[in-house]
Amino acid sequence: MLLVTLVIDNLLERRDKKQKLEKMNMVIGTYFSSLGTYILTLLSDRDPGLNDIRKNLIVQGDWDDADFARVKKFFSGYHPTVSINNSDLILLRDTFQRKEEFLIRLLENPVILEHESFTSLLQASFHLTEELTRRKDLLSCCGPDHTHILGDIERVYHTLIIEWIKYMQYIKNNFPYLFSFAMRTNPFDEEASVEITK
Repeated sequence: MLLVTLVIDNLLERRDKKQKLEKMNMVIGTYFSSLGTYILTLLSDRDPGLNDIRKNLIVQGDWDDADFARVKKFFSGYHPTVSINNSDLILLRDTFQRKEEFLIRLLENPVILEHESFTSLLQASFHLTEELTRRKDLLSCCGPDHTHILGDIERVYHTLIIEWIKYMQYIKNNFPYLFSFAMRTNPFDEEASVEITK
């Protein structure tokens, strides 16, 4: 009887973990649909080193867990840079401000709080938003102040790349139709097209 109880408890625990993982990744998918993919596109277009790393970010349909592990390992030690002008700062500020309520709702979601690295991404995004909104005139931002904001932007960009890779791996293994769409809208792929031509 004890053995049966332990087996049932184990099965229920595994089912509960799977459901939490699905809910968490559904929320993360919403983040990328609403904001993340756009921010990745914006920042990668301003990444002077993109050509050197692009091959690691063009996710293929035949990638397995080992391929994703290799890419995650590469980016965990890589720190991308961006070349941002003051007009870009205003664009970033306005984009994050428009999505502020959405980000707050994500942060309030108890499922997300269990995902430490994604919570770090949200915190970095909130911090960047605050840095951008508190300045009176972003068009005149220069010198050490511009360098400071650039560091906050690069933190968001780096964390966002890693979270995007993790999410791509999850949908590749669990939701082929979501993965197909994500490959066709890959923010790092200049030839990506949502229309299916083949």
